[in-house]
Amino acid sequence: MSITAERRTALIGEYQTGPNDTGSPEVQVALLSERISNLTEHLKTHAKDFHSRRGLLVLVGQRRGLLDYLKRKDQSRYQTLIGRLGLRR
Repeated sequence: MSITAERRTALIGEYQTGPNDTGSPEVQVALLSERISNLTEHLKTHAKDFHSRRGLLVLVGQRRGLLDYLKRKDQSRYQTLIGRLGLRR
């Protein structure tokens, strides 16, 4: 369910805005999206895992908050990010 170190560095490298960027909203949303997709796959096979389901809802809320922040601060960065991640909205 967790992200491997190689996948994490690949996501950071793909979505970073500068050479030492690991905490920008784009990187954080990309990492959260990866965790959300992994958890969604887990819940398809383990439908009654309610503790993981609650964790999924928390992650979705965190991602939504970061996306709302990015939308307030820079609309164009928001649009490109949801386009790259394939998120609806």
